[in-house]
Amino acid sequence: MTSYNVVSLARSLIDIDSTTGQEGSVSRWLAEWLRGRGYQVQEQPVEGDRINLYITLGKPVVILSTHLDCVPPYFPSREENGCLYGRGACDAKGIAAAQIGALEQLRQTGETRVGLLLVVGEERGSHGARTANKTPPGSRYLINGEPTDNRLGAATRGVYRVRLQAHGRAAHSSHPELGISAIEKLLDALVDLRKIALPTTAKLGSTTYTVALINGGIAPNVVPPHASAEVNFRLVGPSRDVRRALHPLSKLIELEDIIEVPPVEMVTVPGFETAVFPFTTDIPFLSAWGKPLLFGPGSVLLAHTADEHVRIDELRAAVDHYTQIAATLLTRA
Repeated sequence: MTSYNVVSLARSLIDIDSTTGQEGSVSRWLAEWLRGRGYQVQEQPVEGDRINLYITLGKPVVILSTHLDCVPPYFPSREENGCLYGRGACDAKGIAAAQIGALEQLRQTGETRVGLLLVVGEERGSHGARTANKTPPGSRYLINGEPTDNRLGAATRGVYRVRLQAHGRAAHSSHPELGISAIEKLLDALVDLRKIALPTTAKLGSTTYTVALINGGIAPNVVPPHASAEVNFRLVGPSRDVRRALHPLSKLIELEDIIEVPPVEMVTVPGFETAVFPFTTDIPFLSAWGKPLLFGPGSVLLAHTADEHVRIDELRAAVDHYTQIAATLLTRA
């Protein structure tokens, strides 16, 4: 695949809206595109018309993988000042195009032991990865693609999302002494949260959190009987350590676990800069597909933004980088 075709394929993918839940069209378009070039393409049903794509030429030892879904809102591709813009340019349709370019380069050398897994639903629940993990192909390495500025990930943080639920007693707001304000209890708990010492590790640093959602009350003239907040922690270790640290809040609120994604340490290869990343990926949900690596063009700081883009030279370079990483791993097989 020429460099021009990598950009052209990326633009074709970007120009098909595949906001999470609507990936069917892009998956089927790409399946036909790949079959037209001689690849074996297995469609893995996920939900409705949503499918993963598993692409091979032989029996794979190394799997390249990324996702085809994007966050809203959709906007189409354009090229400007040496950059490719569009929803998914760096997260992660540009990456998919670069990985396909690496498959093409490896095929030209006669190498058929590298495959590709393209999943749906990464941005909301990793449903595609969870489905794929039920039928692993026996590969030894998984190179997951996310925007890392063409650096290899040494580790990623995890996620622990918890709901703080406060309970009160409704009363007419003219007589607040007859009620118990759940919102006041929730606010006290959130203030106390600021004072709690959270886990820290030498490799991943300190646990961080964001109070992401707050709900409460039933009417402006009623003492609120219920209130809740969802707090998103970026884990540096087991979620139980954070849960233990939050225990003092239980005098004010109830804690309800919502989501947990563990932190992950990954394989690296020589010749690439490495870094630790605070975001999560599909890697924890593809554990049966091999030892994990993380690599991709583009910056996570641009992903999910109204200005999402990737430098075209970085995208083209990623084709060679993926080829080199896969070839190095094959020597270890």
